[in-house]
Amino acid sequence: MKEHAGRVALVTGGASGIGRATAELLAAAGAAVAVNGLHEGDAAQAVEAIAAAGGQAIPVIADVCDASAVGAAVEATVAAFGKLDVLVTSAGIQRYGTVADTEEKTWDEVFAVNVKGVFLAARAALPHLRRSGSGAIVVVSSVQAVATQANVAAYTAGKGALGALVRAMAIDEAPFGVRVNAVCPGSVDTPMLRHSARLFSDGTPEGVNALLDQWGRAHPLGRIAQPSEVAEVVTFLASPRAGFVTGADLRVDGGLLASLAVALPDDGV
Repeated sequence: MKEHAGRVALVTGGASGIGRATAELLAAAGAAVAVNGLHEGDAAQAVEAIAAAGGQAIPVIADVCDASAVGAAVEATVAAFGKLDVLVTSAGIQRYGTVADTEEKTWDEVFAVNVKGVFLAARAALPHLRRSGSGAIVVVSSVQAVATQANVAAYTAGKGALGALVRAMAIDEAPFGVRVNAVCPGSVDTPMLRHSARLFSDGTPEGVNALLDQWGRAHPLGRIAQPSEVAEVVTFLASPRAGFVTGADLRVDGGLLASLAVALPDDGV
């Protein structure tokens, strides 16, 4: 029997990247999935791919920054499938800048999507997740919740806030049987990462791929991840197999945060 058979999931940011890979894997594991996206065409493509593979899914279009739209997406999911057992929050944006040069509107934009969007989705979903009997929230965060590169002040601050929010929800929702966890990926081959690679390379396909390879070599496993590899962990955390896991932030980073930049000389001395 498929481990998510009979369950219902809503995936924000489910039209691309990690969110889409997660929506497809949850559907393959038996769940009925509501795929949230900002644009109808992108969400519809994801739903079509799920249906072509024999899964069950609907598109739910909503800006995760809009409380009423998010609430409507949750209610549309429940209206279509009768309940809600799993919420995966994968919608996110990346912006670059230090505190000194980040504009206020950019800071607000990052926090509106990456933090407030999770809060709004969770708030709308929790009444249904509490009724599930095995409700689960999985937040797609980042290694930058606990460590940071240069020039990403708003992004890393937002991901750090998500870590605190996950812990708070895990404690508050434990009496209702709802588990809340985060995954913290390293570099993943998503449209967002490729956009970043275009910004910091010559923008050609060859230049983008060369930079992705360079970023991959920073991970001890020597490469960037595929979205499906993160989706596997998300799907596990959302499943009954992770029934005693809550308040955790699980790294899916190819060993990135286990590594120290200081290296011994080549001769080992």
